[in-house]
Amino acid sequence: MKIFGKTRIVVLIASIILLQNCTKAAEGSNAAPPPPQLPVYTVITSPATVYQEFPTALEGKNNVEIRSQVDGYLDRIYVEEGAYVRAGQPLFKIDSRSYGEQMNMATANLQVANANIQKAKVEVDRLEPLVAAKVVSEVQLRTAKANYAAAVAAASQARASVGSAKINVGFTTITAPVSGYIGRIPYKKGSLISRTDPNPLTLLSDISEIYAYFSLSELDFIAFQNKYPGATLNEKLKNMLLVDLVIADNSIYTEKGRMSIVDGQFDKTTGAISVRAIFPNPNGILRTGNTGRVRMPQLFDKTLVIPQESTYEIQDKTYVYVVGKDKKVTGKPVKISGKTDSYYFISEGLSKGDKIVYTGIGVLKDGVAIQPKTISSDSLLKARPL
Repeated sequence: MKIFGKTRIVVLIASIILLQNCTKAAEGSNAAPPPPQLPVYTVITSPATVYQEFPTALEGKNNVEIRSQVDGYLDRIYVEEGAYVRAGQPLFKIDSRSYGEQMNMATANLQVANANIQKAKVEVDRLEPLVAAKVVSEVQLRTAKANYAAAVAAASQARASVGSAKINVGFTTITAPVSGYIGRIPYKKGSLISRTDPNPLTLLSDISEIYAYFSLSELDFIAFQNKYPGATLNEKLKNMLLVDLVIADNSIYTEKGRMSIVDGQFDKTTGAISVRAIFPNPNGILRTGNTGRVRMPQLFDKTLVIPQESTYEIQDKTYVYVVGKDKKVTGKPVKISGKTDSYYFISEGLSKGDKIVYTGIGVLKDGVAIQPKTISSDSLLKARPL
């Protein structure tokens, strides 16, 4: 009986130990996992330049349609398509024979009119002493003077006809009104040219300067007005930084441009206002009809810089996860004032020295604790410059 009692005690103790071990094992299997270890970025300030780009269409300083001011056959073409010409250089010649004959006719009519003046003057000079001697009536003298005045008027009219004919003869030689490049010439020698032709003889483009036209939205225009000093819009344009032109191959045009004028009103359809930038074009690289993008710089003296991958969006708002002193994260909205390819510049929502989760934000929510792993902001900026 005694042995049996000792055996029961041993079995009971073993059962208790086994039960405790099972309980600890169960507790260990239900324990919460450790907080995730995530990289943490410390918000810094840095000077930076960012750019806004606007699609643009380029036009030469002067784009002149060359048209004939007289009708006739195209007699000569002095230039080739694409050639550079200087102001005053002959471009086309219209057959001038009919206009030369009109000039000769007008000149002859002027000579006749001048002769009639002399004839009328002789008659007045003849009658004046006779009227004084009361040999003839004064009515005859008044009639002679009236004829003389009519002859003078007829001569003036003939002189005007000569001037008009001379102008038409001059119009038969068409010269370049400005220096520039000749466009396509749709007409050939022998073509009948009319002043009412829908197509011009050619297009002459002065590209010593190139105008880049683009549009600003109402918000962009307000931001532009608030960004630069000056009491008037012209003063703001003068204080604005020079702009770049990104051409079709995505390279930067060598010359800087300056902002010039702003349209007088917003387009009701698009809600935008037209602006232009002027670029020097000394080598004639740019041509009318080219396309590109105007790149407007924006300088930030000391702006808060965060990586783009540290943000997430909810309902068109941008958020970051800020790490508190208790190592718990809280989503916080931020306002972006500019950006580069890799970074956002923050104007509201953060302060210098705040710590935010750098990557891995997809598994987080408010109140979650993490194990922060600090990364060097300076090293990140060196690896991926602004």
